[in-house]
Formats: sequence, C-alpha cells, structure tokens
Amino acid sequence: MRNVVGVILGGGQGARLFPLTQLRSKPAVPIGGKYRLIDIPISNCLHSGIDRIFALTQFNSASLHRHISTTYRFDSFSDGFVEILAAEQTQDSAAWYQGTADAVRQQLRHLLSRRAEQVLILSGDHLYRMDYRAFVEEHRARGADVSIAVKPVTREAAPGLGIVQMNAQGRIVDFREKPQDPAELDALRLPAAADLEACYMASMGIYVFEPQVLVSLLMSSDQDDFGKHIIPGAIHKVGVFAHTFEGYWEDIGTIRSFYEANLALTDQPPPFNFYRADAPIYTHARFLSGTRLEDCHIERGIICEGSYIRSARIERSVIGIRSVIGENCQIANTIVMGADSDESPANRARNAAQGIPDMGIGANSTIAGAIIDKNARIGEGVCITNKDRGVEADETNYYIRDGIVVVPKDAVIPAGTVV
Repeated sequence: MRNVVGVILGGGQGARLFPLTQLRSKPAVPIGGKYRLIDIPISNCLHSGIDRIFALTQFNSASLHRHISTTYRFDSFSDGFVEILAAEQTQDSAAWYQGTADAVRQQLRHLLSRRAEQVLILSGDHLYRMDYRAFVEEHRARGADVSIAVKPVTREAAPGLGIVQMNAQGRIVDFREKPQDPAELDALRLPAAADLEACYMASMGIYVFEPQVLVSLLMSSDQDDFGKHIIPGAIHKVGVFAHTFEGYWEDIGTIRSFYEANLALTDQPPPFNFYRADAPIYTHARFLSGTRLEDCHIERGIICEGSYIRSARIERSVIGIRSVIGENCQIANTIVMGADSDESPANRARNAAQGIPDMGIGANSTIAGAIIDKNARIGEGVCITNKDRGVEADETNYYIRDGIVVVPKDAVIPAGTVV
C-alpha cells in the first residue's frame, strides 16, 4: 500500500450545504462535535497503510488548509505527507477546476511525480469507514484498469446516485448517473434482488485507477466530471470492475443529510462509530480542558471538550468544542458546533456594553431542530423551533433549509428572538 497515492477531492462551492459552506469548503465542515469531514478519508487512508495523500482544493479553502497543515505532520524519517494542491494558473491553463475529473487532470504532473502503482481517488465529504487494502488488493487480483466502490441502495435513493450494472465476474457493463426514468431504473435493478429492499448498486465516488489508464482517460477527453463523463465512457474502453461495500456510507451533500448523520451519532448503536480504539478518526489536537456540567439532564448526547453547561436539558444533540450553554436551556435534536476560541472576559465586557450577547447560548433559551454554527451568539430567552414550520427561508441572521433552522457562523441572535 506504500505504492498507492491517495487523492482527496475538495469539492466545489457546496451550494446545497449553504450556509455551512458560506465561509468554508465542504471538507472543512465540522462533524461529530470535534472533527471535520476531511478527517474521515485521511484517517481511512492512514489506517489502510496509505500515507502519501494529496488534497485538491479550490473554494473557501483557507480553513481547510489551516486544519490540514496543523494536523497531519509526519516525522523526518517518513515518506508520508498530506499535501494541498490548490487550483493554480499555469502555462497550460488559467482556469479553475471545472469538475472532479478536471481537478485531477490539472494536477496530473504532481500525482505522477510520486510514481504510484495505483491512484486512489476519494471524496472529501463522505462519512464512512473503509479499509482500502481489500479494495486495492481486489483491483490488483483482477488485473483491473479501473475499480469503483459500490454499495446496495434502495430504489428511492437510486435517482440521486450513479447506478451500475455488472456481470457475474464483477465487471461493470453499464453506468447511469442519477437515472430518473422509471423504465431506466427497472433495467438497472439487480436481477437476484427481486425481494430485497436494496436492489440497486450505487457508485460511492471512490475509484482506483492504474496511473497510465488515468492519464489516457483524462487526456483523451476534455470532459470535466468522473461520474457524469469519464466513468460512463471508460466502461467501453477499459476493464472497469466493482468492489462491493456493505458498511455504512453517507454522502454529506445537503443540510438534511448533514443534520441526520450528526444526530444519528447519538443513537445506540450509532451507524458510524467514532469510538473504535483500533481505528480512531484523527483530527487537530487542541489540548482543551474537560467539559464542566452543572445540574444537567442529558439524554443521548455527545458533549465535546472545553464546554461549560449549566442546568440545561439536552436531548439527542451534538454539542461541539468550547460550547457555552446558560442556565435553564432546553436543547433537542440540535447540532451546536461550539467555538473556535474561548471568549475573554474583556471581550465579553465590551460586547455587553454594546448589547451583544456572549458567545454561546444564553440562559432560558429553547432550541429544537436546528444547527448552530461556530461562534454564534444567542441571547437570553431565545426560542428557535421553526414555529411557523417553514421549509426554506433566508433571513438576516438565520436560514431555514428543508425545515431545519441554521444559524450561520458568527451570527448574532438578540435576546428574546423567536424563530
């Protein structure tokens, strides 16, 4: 596996995750209270023995760059690295990345300089655990040119994914990106799965390429996306095989999927387990103090370090690092991301003089069905429950997406506000 190079795609503008992507890229979005999405594929790589990793970035990438550079440092006796390849102007192109395939095409010279035997291409905004060793070994044993990780999905989920058909040997013979037509879906259904709920095989957006095949496919085409263009064309030119994955996998592409994936971490057992001692998810070491809880009632909650919570009731919620929650607060089915830094007494005093609430959630507030981004200031007696049951809305200091209230990063919600 030391001869495999990992390539993590940083994603585009992340419009469906707005406003969480208003000031950061998709892979930099916090998850699980203390991690970022980029930590998932990097940790999977490291646990699989892959320690030469490139991250291709473009939009709102400053916080992602800072997180990677301060977190993933290898010693002087290791060849390992996590290197950022940002979009750049060159003699050959002055354009930004136009899609997943174009991003890899523009950086081929850097990827090939590492003389990899295989190139593993990953997304930076998926939540799953995978040992890539089994994937790569199956790819090698088959003598495949390209291998795609696939998993069974339901008919309901199929129109939002790339659906494959494969023969008895596992070779992919058809690939349809987000099929919508019922007749097309019927044709793609697994013949042996007539009585199963998960009766389609969907691409997970995880690929293993032979380097020379990757170069050939990208340089013989000017199309920009792997799922829409390169993979459908490749199945008629080279040997493309499927690697079946049966575990949990979630594409964190929308506010709804992000919200549900986070809250599911509080379930018993959680579909994704951050608590595996043999394969921890790595992230930035912050050296924060333990959380202080005073007279709290917590049912199915994750409370991250550095927090201070007094006389609060918390139900099925994820409370991020450095969260401050005042007395008599009711928090339910909510993600509180916490803060980037602790607020000093002097800063609190200056803000109080201007009528600005302290960072965190003020006393006697009720929050349900919401996402509170980092550094938000929510005054006392605030009620955020989407009382009018709105589905979509853009307001001055909050948004509603798919019925979920999202308070963006650094927002200020005055005392007594009702949402």
